[in-house]
Amino acid sequence: MIEITSTANPRIKEIKSLVSRKEREASGKAFIEGLRIAIEAVDEQVEIDTLIFCETLLTSQPGRDALNRFTTRHPERVMAVSEFVFRALSGKDGPQGLAAVVQQRWHSLGDIHPQSGEVILALDEPADPGNLGTILRTADSAGVHYVILLDHSTDPYDPTAIRASMGAIFNLHLTKCSLADFLQWTQKEGVHLAGAAGGEGVDYHLANYPAPLVLLMGSEREGLSKDHKAACDQLVSIPMVGRSDSLNLAMATGIILYEIVNHWRDGKDGRDS
Repeated sequence: MIEITSTANPRIKEIKSLVSRKEREASGKAFIEGLRIAIEAVDEQVEIDTLIFCETLLTSQPGRDALNRFTTRHPERVMAVSEFVFRALSGKDGPQGLAAVVQQRWHSLGDIHPQSGEVILALDEPADPGNLGTILRTADSAGVHYVILLDHSTDPYDPTAIRASMGAIFNLHLTKCSLADFLQWTQKEGVHLAGAAGGEGVDYHLANYPAPLVLLMGSEREGLSKDHKAACDQLVSIPMVGRSDSLNLAMATGIILYEIVNHWRDGKDGRDS
């Protein structure tokens, strides 16, 4: 296998271009880096276009084992690069020598048919990729399978979002759509829509959460708009008992998701009410 040693190589330039959302959307690809997420991509059989490694940086045995597993299946999709080139591709201070170009995975809204006991997370235009990645990680941990991104949401395949998701992005079904299409879908599917609105609605701990349920979270800056609130079957809020008047979006999402999990685990899902 020939090692690529120049950043002027056309393939390296193509990979570097994936830092741009425009290029990611045009190609349908994304760049991922780091041992944990790259190993997960190999083991979850994500559609990997190219697995990239640097011999001198890849010292982890689990990383080498993942490289060997993938090479056995797809030797034509493995690329060796020099340390200089890998560091040029990397967005990390301490690169670990394993990265990949993967195909993005998106799902149609019409393919989502909520089942009893299932919570679906909808996000209204989150702007911060780090926040979004953390939300994806939390949603996966809470047993969420579907995440719907409304209108002009930040890109979950942004490198910062992917790193923050710690690989959870590969375990979730991601959908993007307009608010109008989303509301039409909720009506068609007959799901209960609960919106999180600071200072309005029922205390999140006292609320009833019928199943199946869609939890709608607003953007970091604006929260839910008047139209979003009007479309919800109920509004819930997290009480602020200190001097701060709001929570980080990822934190608020995690708190409410796990409250729903606890309600359902304790049999308080409202299906008989």
